Amino acid sequence: MSAAGPRTPGPAPVPWDLPAPYAPAGVPLVDLLDRVLATGVVVSGDLVLAIADVPLVRISLHALLASVSERMPAPWADSGPL
Repeated sequence: MSAAGPRTPGPAPVPWDLPAPYAPAGVPLVDLLDRVLATGVVVSGDLVLAIADVPLVRISLHALLASVSERMPAPWADSGPL
């Protein structure tokens, strides 16, 4: 009968080194962009520049990102708004 020697504990494993049993499958960037542009996405945010809790500059961003289809007719009668 052989006795196992004492084990010296190694460093504790970090979360990113452990296997994730339910990790999501990777999605290619092209597929992600295709889905986002097909359905559209709204980006909204605020940026406030303040010194000593006094807001000096505020920038608001509201943007809609979507693809344009040539098969859809333009909503205006002439060549466009410009």
